[in-house]
This record gives sequence, structure tokens and C-alpha cells, in this order.
Amino acid sequence: MTSSTPDLKPCCAASRACTDILTAAPAIAPAAAPAQRATVAYPAVTFLMGTDYERANRGDGEGPVRPVALSPFAIDVYPVTNADFAEFVRATAYVTESERYGNSFVFQGQIPAGRYDELVTDTLAAAPWWCLVDGASWRAPEGPGSSIAERLTHPVVHVSWNDAMAYAAWSGGALPTEAQWEYAARGGLEQKLYPWGDELNPQGQYLCNVWQGEFPDVNTAADGYAATSPVDAFPPNGHGLYSVTGNTWEWCLDFWHTTFSAAPSSDPLGPPSGDARVMKGGSFLCHLSYCNRYRQAARTRNTPDSAASNIGFRCTRPLP
Repeated sequence: MTSSTPDLKPCCAASRACTDILTAAPAIAPAAAPAQRATVAYPAVTFLMGTDYERANRGDGEGPVRPVALSPFAIDVYPVTNADFAEFVRATAYVTESERYGNSFVFQGQIPAGRYDELVTDTLAAAPWWCLVDGASWRAPEGPGSSIAERLTHPVVHVSWNDAMAYAAWSGGALPTEAQWEYAARGGLEQKLYPWGDELNPQGQYLCNVWQGEFPDVNTAADGYAATSPVDAFPPNGHGLYSVTGNTWEWCLDFWHTTFSAAPSSDPLGPPSGDARVMKGGSFLCHLSYCNRYRQAARTRNTPDSAASNIGFRCTRPLP
């Protein structure tokens, strides 16, 4: 199903909003410190957050444009990869929520040919391209028989917000606030749609991993990838950060809300409670015709226990 109407649709990432909540989080065993991450450090800055873009998604709370001051912080150059997450699991014996549920959501185009009836146990009524697959997890992104062996440099997927928080704590970091993420992702440009400017494919170049073709049935993979790509497959932004547009959605710390003031603010963190957390950056499924959320000011949300084949994360780090 495609649409040019920029209203919220459940296409961006599947949600466990109607499933049972797990009763307890798994304990994390003591472990040695992980390898040091490549980061970009920022001094105290003020930037213009949000957008007044006429094609912004109604109801997403992308505007108004407002001055936001940030205290100094550092953020990872790359999203957390499968190799990174495997190190975390080896060190801590952590079990993700998808593994504990016993299933996760996989996009229909990622289901191996001839195995749909075998693997898919259910689909989302409002977005049937999201398939619930028993055994799908970060280790087996398309379910039983799949592997990350050839995708160690791809972003880890099938991780919930709670999983991302556990990794961040183990690694000595935190999830970025939405404001931190947006400032870093903009790469030094002010009020541009993308980290490189206002054209998605300047001079015919593919600079990010998003949907090419007609969603959800025709993916030409003209940018080189039909699903996730290595985190360094496309050029970095002006700050040296990779994969901030497309590839996978990235969890942020904030609870979701959509009512913003044009007044200046400092280190905004969102409301103190809520049912969903913010995600930024878009994914390999994003397309102008129905989603258009691969812009730096765009945003969506999901419940903190939800996971899918297009959701990952990166961390912020304390400065020395």
C-alpha cells in the first residue's frame, strides 16, 4: 500500500503495542570494559532544531524551528554493529527482548524465497508487510537459518529500546537525547533536509540507504542495498558521523511527544513519562511516497519493548 499523504503510518517500524509485557529484565553479568569507541566530541553549542518543511509529516511534531542549547557531549561515529553487540553478549550473557519473546518483526522483502509460509506466523493488519517471525532476533535477522556471519559490520537490528539501554550502560555510554542526535546528524549544516543539503541524490549520487522503487513490493536496490548496509557504506556527514540517514532507525533517550515551543531551550529531554520512545534517522524502508522520515528533523516512535529488522542505535559518551 502506497500513499502520498504524509500522515503517520505503521510502516516505519513494527510495534509490540498490543503484546504482553515481559515481567522482568534479564540480569547483566559483570564484564570487562569494551573496546574504546570512535566518537565525535562537541563543545557547548546552540542550533536550530526541528523544521518548517512543507512536506513534513503531519502530527509528528517536527516543528516549530526552535533554538536549542546543548551542553558538551560526545557521540559514536558509527551505529552499534552486529560485531559490537556480539561482544556485549559474550561478555554479559545478555538475552534480548526479541529472544525472550521468541519472535520479532521482519519486513516481507527480507523473508527468504519460498519460506514465507514456513516462517511467518502473523502480520500487522494495518501494515501487512511487517511479518512476525518465530526465532527472528539479532543473531538470526530473518529467522531460523539466517545469520549475521556476513553482516558483522552492519548495524545490529531486532534490539528494543531496553536492549539498547542495557548495551549503553555496559559500554559506559548512554542513548542520545533527540536534540543531541539531531544536532550531530545535521553535520554542521543549518536547516537542511539531509546532512549534505536539500537534494536526496545530488548529481545522481546515492548518499544513503533508503528505499528505491515502489513501496512495499518493488525495491530496485539502486543504491546497492535491499536491506541493511555496512555502517560505513556511504560517506559520513560533515562531522564525520556515518549512517545517520537511512539504513536503520536509531533509538533516542526521550519519551515521545509532539508539542514543542518556539522558545529557546537548553538540553531538552522530553516529558518525564510516556508510552513510547523517539526514533530518528529513517531506515532502508523509507521512501518519499509514504514515509519521508529519512530527513534529520523527521522523527517517529515505538514502544520500548518493540524491535524489528530496521531498528538499531548508537550511543553518546561522557567527555573526559
